[in-house]
Amino acid sequence: MTHRTDAHTTDQDPADAAARRRDRYGALPERIRPQDTVETKPATAPDPARDTYNPDEWLIRYCG
Repeated sequence: MTHRTDAHTTDQDPADAAARRRDRYGALPERIRPQDTVETKPATAPDPARDTYNPDEWLIRYCG
């Protein structure tokens, strides 16, 4: 296997290369707000039967 350490030579004008580089990397990408990077949704669907209040539940739990 051959490994070349020669300097890469091009026939391009340095000013032309600088202009292309400036066109490509001259501006930062559009900023993204942190609020737009997070999506929140419940891990499970809420169960309405589970969250209802039963006044006699303590009787079933502790005396039944």
